[in-house]
Amino acid sequence: MLAKRTIIAVPFLGLLATTYFLNGAPDETKQIADGVWFREGDLKKGHCNNTIIEMKDYLIIIDANFPSGAELVIAEARKISKKPIKYVFDTHHHGDHAYGNPIWTKLGATTIGHIGVVNEMKDREPKRWLAAAMERPDVAKLNLKTAEPPQITFDKKPYEITDGKRKVEFHHLGWAHTKGDGFAWLPAEKILCTGDAVVNGAYNYTADGNIGNWPKVIEAAQKFNPTTILPGHGPYGGPEILVGQRAFLMELRKAVETAQKSGKKVEDLVTTKNGKSTATSITLPASVKNWAGDGLADQVRDTYEELKAKKPRGDLKL
Repeated sequence: MLAKRTIIAVPFLGLLATTYFLNGAPDETKQIADGVWFREGDLKKGHCNNTIIEMKDYLIIIDANFPSGAELVIAEARKISKKPIKYVFDTHHHGDHAYGNPIWTKLGATTIGHIGVVNEMKDREPKRWLAAAMERPDVAKLNLKTAEPPQITFDKKPYEITDGKRKVEFHHLGWAHTKGDGFAWLPAEKILCTGDAVVNGAYNYTADGNIGNWPKVIEAAQKFNPTTILPGHGPYGGPEILVGQRAFLMELRKAVETAQKSGKKVEDLVTTKNGKSTATSITLPASVKNWAGDGLADQVRDTYEELKAKKPRGDLKL
C-alpha cells in the first residue's frame, strides 16, 4: 500500500494496545472463532488481508485480493476445508482487494460487492488495471483488458447470506475510503471485517476518500458493538482499532484545517520532489502514531485539497 508498517503500543487505548498489534504475521492464517480464519496479507507482495468463513456446505472469502494473493488464499482455504468456495466479497474496488475476481469466478465462486464498487470501476478503469499490469506479473498474466466487477451487487439494504446456522451480513455504511466501502458482519460471533475503511497501521490511502465523512462511517461501524476487528491491512484486534483509526482521521483533519485557517498554503505543509509528496510539517499526537507513517504527506495534501474544494477528495480530479 502507501506506507511501511509501523508497530507501536498506544497507551490511551488501554491494556489491549500492548498486544493487539502482535496478532499474527504476514502470510499467516489464524483461527479467530469457530469456522472463521484471518489471513494477514504480505504488503511486500501488495496483498490485503483475507477472512475465510466456513458455512455448512461452502466457504465465503472476504476480499478477492490481487491474483497472486487470491491463489495463496485458495491454497490456504483448501487446507482448512474441502468445501467449495461459493462467495467472495469485494470490500471495495482497489486492485489489492478486487483484481483477483477473475481467479475466483474461474473457480466457480460468485463475487459480491456494493454497487459503489461497480461504479468506481466504471469511473477509474481500465486505466488503473492497465497500469497495474505494467507493474505486476500476476495481473498481466490474466491477459484481460480491465478489472472484473462483482457479479452480485447491493445498494441501500444489506445483503445477507445464511445457512440456518451462521449468518453473514454485508453492509455499506457510507463513503469513507472509497464510495463502495463494504463491511462484512458476523452477528453471532460479533466479528467485523472492515476492508480499508479501517486498517491497523500506517496504511491509509485517502485519494479516493471522503475524509470528512470517514469518521462518521467508523462511528456507524462501532454501533455493531463488535468484539473482533479484522482490518483490511495490519494485524487483527479488538474495537480499539476502530477507536484509533477514527481518532487518526479526526486529528488529521483538525491539524490541516487549523493550518489552512491560519493562512498556510498546501506548499507550506507538504514538501514535493519530482511530483511526489515527500514530507510534511504537520505533526499528529502520539496517540495516533500507529496510523501515521510514510503516507502522511499525501494524506495531508488530500485533506487540504478536500477542505479547500469543500468536496470529497475522491471527487477531485487533481
